[in-house]
Amino acid sequence: MKNLKFILLSISILLLTIIKSYSLIEVDITRGNLNPLPLAVSPLSIDNESKKRFEKLLKKKNIGDEISIIVENNLRTSGLFNPLNKDAFLQAPDIANLKPRFEDWNLIKAQALITGKVTNVKDKLRVEFRLWDVLAGKEMMALAFTTVPTNWRRVGHIISDKVYERLTGEKGYFDTRIIYVAEEGPKTNRIKKLAIMDQDGANNKFLTLGNELVLTPRFNPTSQMVTYLSYFRNLPRVYLLDIETGMQEVVGDFPGMTFAPRFSPDGKKIIMSFAKDGNSDIYTMDLENRIVEKITNHPSIDTSPSYSPDGKFICFNSDRSGYQQIYVMRADGSNVKRISFGNGIYGTPVWSPRGDLIAFTKLHKGKFYIGVMRTDGTGERLLTENFYQEAPSWSPNGRVLIFYRETKTDANGEGFSAKLWSIDLTGYNERMVKTPSDGSDPSWSSLLTN
Repeated sequence: MKNLKFILLSISILLLTIIKSYSLIEVDITRGNLNPLPLAVSPLSIDNESKKRFEKLLKKKNIGDEISIIVENNLRTSGLFNPLNKDAFLQAPDIANLKPRFEDWNLIKAQALITGKVTNVKDKLRVEFRLWDVLAGKEMMALAFTTVPTNWRRVGHIISDKVYERLTGEKGYFDTRIIYVAEEGPKTNRIKKLAIMDQDGANNKFLTLGNELVLTPRFNPTSQMVTYLSYFRNLPRVYLLDIETGMQEVVGDFPGMTFAPRFSPDGKKIIMSFAKDGNSDIYTMDLENRIVEKITNHPSIDTSPSYSPDGKFICFNSDRSGYQQIYVMRADGSNVKRISFGNGIYGTPVWSPRGDLIAFTKLHKGKFYIGVMRTDGTGERLLTENFYQEAPSWSPNGRVLIFYRETKTDANGEGFSAKLWSIDLTGYNERMVKTPSDGSDPSWSSLLTN
């Protein structure tokens, strides 16, 4: 497991300048990809000596081009930006980084421009980038990063986050990772492993061998720790796994069936459901002293608990009304209120990190939906429908959901697949997230660098 250790970015950020731009640039974050902002991502310039050095170290022909491609792809997949074709660029990267000819970028309809350069400084990777307001002819932001060369992909993600935040006013979600269950084999005999990857699908790694069934991995909001459910000799166990060190421990053996463990917002507790004698209730465990506390006590099936970002409330699934609906209660289990009243069966509720919405799965008339509602149950919106889809997980800025979707088998029992998908809150920009094998139960990490 040691070779799975994640080396966090050792990075120094030099704030060169941040100049407010009183321009016409405006990114409407409520409308998805209806009006994406046209912007130009110029390849990062690089001197010949640095180019040769990094090519030897990283086996990449031009690391400046590679970083700019990551930035371009990230911004495009957000649905908010339209990176322009590089074939239309009129100015060389090194010159554009020093002093853009704004009339040239205006000519190709770019409203924002990203430039930069890469240099080798004592075998470290130094990346400078600038964000320009083309319409106003002003520099909006300039930053420099120094890190080990192998972190070049993360530099691309961090640049993407900085640009996203400067142009939208909200933090980005690109310097993050996703943990999920990788699946292989026929539907009746699936091999399931824990896997982790960057949010764009790169750097995929398997964390377990597949000799035990694993389910519902969830990130700690405050660290690179995950909790998940695994079956040991056909008995469910809740595990903790430190992604950085590879260290794994059993949280405890619990009576009956255990469901969907999840961290509290401060990372100090785990909340989960235990099923016993045809009934299930919600419990918490303090990770420091391992004290277990029962939160609900009702003759019903209470499952899928999720904390609000401030830790004061919990949303969960229950059949207290006769069929599965979404309820909200205080963190001590008091003041239970049903908030879903639409037609259909509701499941897998999860509170947005912004605190304003709850995402859920809904089954109605044989179709599965991923939707969101306000925390009082009003404003329900169904974002996507399909044969079978479940388990939404929020991006750390609360703007995008990732979930998994299954396909039907044919008459011969073939054709089944499970894939990860993402969609933004507008219901637009739905896309499949590429994984080496099938995947399910995704969970999004917090930002790796704040």
